[in-house]
Amino acid sequence: MMKDKYVIGLDYGSDSARAVVVDTATGKTLATSVCYYPRWSKGLYCNPSINQYRQHPLDYVEALETTVKDALAQCPEGTGKQVVGIAFDTTGSTPCFTDATGTPLALLPEFSENPNAMFVLWKDHTAVKEAAEINQLSHHWDTDYTAYEGGIYSSEWYWAKALHVLREDEAVRRAAYSIVEHCEWMPALLTGVNRAADVVRSRCACGHKAMWHPKWGGLPSEEFLTSLDPVLAGFRTRLFSETETADKPVGHLTPEWAERLGLTTDVVVAGGAFDCHMGAVGAGITPHTFVRVIGTSTCDIMVSSYEEMGDKLVRGICGQVDGSVIPGMVGLEAGQSGFGDVYAWFKRLLEYPLTAILAKSTAIDEETKARLITETENQIIPALTAEAEKIPVEESTVLATDWMNGRRTPDANQLLKGTVTNITLGTTAPRFFRALVEATAFGGKAIVERFRSEGIRIDNVIGIGGIALKSPFVMQTLSDVLDMPVKVCNTDQACALGASMFAATAAGVYPTVEEASKAMTSGFAKEYQPNPANAAKYAEIYQKYLRLGKVTEEEQF
Repeated sequence: MMKDKYVIGLDYGSDSARAVVVDTATGKTLATSVCYYPRWSKGLYCNPSINQYRQHPLDYVEALETTVKDALAQCPEGTGKQVVGIAFDTTGSTPCFTDATGTPLALLPEFSENPNAMFVLWKDHTAVKEAAEINQLSHHWDTDYTAYEGGIYSSEWYWAKALHVLREDEAVRRAAYSIVEHCEWMPALLTGVNRAADVVRSRCACGHKAMWHPKWGGLPSEEFLTSLDPVLAGFRTRLFSETETADKPVGHLTPEWAERLGLTTDVVVAGGAFDCHMGAVGAGITPHTFVRVIGTSTCDIMVSSYEEMGDKLVRGICGQVDGSVIPGMVGLEAGQSGFGDVYAWFKRLLEYPLTAILAKSTAIDEETKARLITETENQIIPALTAEAEKIPVEESTVLATDWMNGRRTPDANQLLKGTVTNITLGTTAPRFFRALVEATAFGGKAIVERFRSEGIRIDNVIGIGGIALKSPFVMQTLSDVLDMPVKVCNTDQACALGASMFAATAAGVYPTVEEASKAMTSGFAKEYQPNPANAAKYAEIYQKYLRLGKVTEEEQF
């Protein structure tokens, strides 16, 4: 009798990593483990005032060991020996400079505390100037290298970040040999790659963020890159010309990593991709389905057949890449730079008296004080939600844009700021919060409308992530604003589940990602139907949102 086969999917988010151990036959999750990055949790290497967000590679390594060993410890004895594959998804674009061995510079003693030698997280917006220069040059070059990336290059992406760091840090500039994305480094680490040239490059990462495309022979030309700035000279030659889809094996676990993780060297390591792209597979994406991965930000994913896509170039999105989601289809990516982060920002505003006043009070003992602060902090969003959802749409008069962290799509502009209007002396915290929830829904509608205006058909919506599962108010508002049903994936670990599907495919358990997805899907927990009356009212308010957005963008206050 054949033994059961298991795979491990690892999902690296902005704040934490999680590992799931999954049965390849049924998709059942045997165990889940989550680890918050220790250095990131302390705010190290970040400077929010200048939008600098860096992560140390040791956070990734430690989270890998912690989550995998903890998840396996929850499983029946011997499960580790039955694991046949492992796969990673990560945030992106999250690049880092390496030496010639492919080692991130921050792992070298002389760079261990240098933020510029670390992974530059997706939400780092320090490269706004560099992104503008890339757009300016691309739109006047013989080849527009932004054509398959929505026509607008973002400060959240590969080349803008690389150029910014090289300009800012002479020591890193001297030591940098190559560049690696987080989703490429993890498979390389586990398979013992010791040359930068041998790192298997992610079709997903490179196609969406590094302007890689077969049409122009891979990456932008050396002439283009050095015209941007001579500091980029030589990188193209030392990087790559080919990329691979994530369903293909990269190699096997090295003996060292097999021992460290409690696995065997028979484990196949799959190629890496971005969290939302694997999450869309975990949610069971098919053509004409709009998958919203909802977290601190959103990433919106679609797939299209070659025939239906034809020669379309969708303006203002985060790219269209052959095989970035499902091999054999064109993957389309869009998203919002702030979603859950918008709510978290408002929560922090309301917490100010707790942290600045109550925390210093001498009226109560320290233990009671700490309990009061924690209890209040935990109840802010639930209390706001309970009151906000009582407000009729027609009385929801406060209006906001969702650009507190800039705008990803449609039409990337990370210089934009959020706007709130129609505030009166009678505006309450729940009314303000409702406006923010509506703003994030309007941002999603803008993306849907852009896809449709560009000839991309959308029939249904799937929401995945913690907010999708935990906030009926947010999801019902989204359904009403979109005027479309919204299904919610039945797992809060859809990205890790998607990674496990790629692991199962790379290990040969399934011939294609589609087959793995069908067999291992988690199904749906709930489906929200739009309220016709609310949808009609929101259609009118959405026009006001567009007008407010136009004024905000034109004025750049």
